[in-house]
Amino acid sequence: MFSILFVTVFLASCLAMPIKDPYSYSSAVGQGGGTPFASYGEGRITGVRVWETNNNNYYYYYYYYNSNAYISGFQLRYGYSWSPVFGREGGEKQEMELFNDEAIVEVSGKYNPADYICYLVLSTNMGRTLSAGLPNQVSFNFYPANMGNELRLLSGRFNGAGITSIGAHWGYVYMEGAGNSTLESTKNSTSS
Repeated sequence: MFSILFVTVFLASCLAMPIKDPYSYSSAVGQGGGTPFASYGEGRITGVRVWETNNNNYYYYYYYYNSNAYISGFQLRYGYSWSPVFGREGGEKQEMELFNDEAIVEVSGKYNPADYICYLVLSTNMGRTLSAGLPNQVSFNFYPANMGNELRLLSGRFNGAGITSIGAHWGYVYMEGAGNSTLESTKNSTSS
């Protein structure tokens, strides 16, 4: 009798345990003036473009420590379709195409609390990075809260010159029948 009661209480407590949310959000950094944005698309992120503006032509020492370089815009590709450009296509463009089973797992950089995102680094689960801008001002690092999550979208604000704030949204990618899904490869390895 006692064992039946114990098993019943144990099972009830397991059912009452909260299910971990498969999504997480890294709160936006930056001053946040301007128009709000949120990237969107179907499936996994497969490419990224970032534009940086550099308004400084001084010597390296002065350039590095007193630059007014900033991220003017970015664009994400979901599957084969590019999202709109958030910000503007001004300045030098950096671009990276992701391989099959490659995902963005870290977003970091620097921002000036008074105006723009100065430096942006997108890192993948394969150790590759795309970086744009100059590494000065205040640092930020965004990671998913849950293992197996990847970057799903970026949000924040921009004005006519550039990106004024940025945040990251993380989650699983559910891709039925696609060979480049995190869940698909997990299901295949557990069923073997």
